[in-house]
Amino acid sequence: MAAKTPATIITGFLGAGKTTLIRNMLQNADGRRIALIINEFGDLGVDGDILKGCGDETCKEEDVMELSNGCICCTVADDFIPTMEKLLAREEKPDHIVIETSGLALPQPLVRAFNWPGISTQVTVDGVVTVVDGKAVSEGRFAHSVEAVDAQRKLDENLDHETPLSELFEDQVACADMIVVNKTDLLEDAEAETLVKDLRDDSRDGVQVVKTSMGKLPVDVLLGQGIGAENDLSARHEVHHHHHHDDDDHDDHDHHHHDHDHDDFESFVVNMGEVADAASFAEQVADVIRTHDILRLKGFAAIEGKPMRLTLQAVGPRVDTYFDQPFGDQPRTTRLVVIGQAGLDRMAIEAALTA
Repeated sequence: MAAKTPATIITGFLGAGKTTLIRNMLQNADGRRIALIINEFGDLGVDGDILKGCGDETCKEEDVMELSNGCICCTVADDFIPTMEKLLAREEKPDHIVIETSGLALPQPLVRAFNWPGISTQVTVDGVVTVVDGKAVSEGRFAHSVEAVDAQRKLDENLDHETPLSELFEDQVACADMIVVNKTDLLEDAEAETLVKDLRDDSRDGVQVVKTSMGKLPVDVLLGQGIGAENDLSARHEVHHHHHHDDDDHDDHDHHHHDHDHDDFESFVVNMGEVADAASFAEQVADVIRTHDILRLKGFAAIEGKPMRLTLQAVGPRVDTYFDQPFGDQPRTTRLVVIGQAGLDRMAIEAALTA
């Protein structure tokens, strides 16, 4: 059976920075072919034009599909499902699908739609990423411009609910596998740390909360979470039950930056020798990840007495391992790539992994 195509849902209020995050992702895609479904509506396809103009091989014009009939969760059957089926029917399928919801959207109904018979065997929700405006949330406003959100509501004729921003925000956080606190350059360090702690406390166990500014997030952190969110709906409780909706973000707070370094994040390689036992090593890796708040850890390990190489991939404390191929003439060494927010204690992490 062919592997399912992974899809990442990116949600968050108007102006939180979803479009900027996606544009940065496309410009640092490392060869992945990424298809975009953008829940734009109204007279101007602002986000579609921005993303189509990025000029990268990973975002060809035919790979950008806009849903312009209103909030995505209100038009799942008529709009989203046919678009997905059309995308999946292509001879050259994308490596990854990214869905940008509108600023009013709730992610739960969209995740639920991945269980529809037409697409459930072909695609899986790699993860739900909720982008928040750090400055607005810290001030209790949730959105950069409440007036713009209200104007967006009026534009959407298919929107069938009036939900307070606080409840929409709670639903977006409740469904998230990763929360991206954007615009941290507008906060004092202590304010940002307090917000990150509060969001962690309000989230499910295992949800990662990361800080960034200008939507700069490494692709290896954003994609490849492997969550399978459609199989975990019961944990993603909804505050607002009568309807669910997702929509796109006309990022109106771009900071006018187009550099693509990722100063808020760092990565390094740990090289070591053979490991005594695969299961014990996986537990050891999980403990190190929890202790040092590592976002991703991936690589290969040589297990004593085993001719096959052990592949290891970790998203937060969830560690997946499998033997993939013989070492052959290659040196029997263990090589792990560690990725996290800037400030990782490299010496302590290396010592803990090699202990």
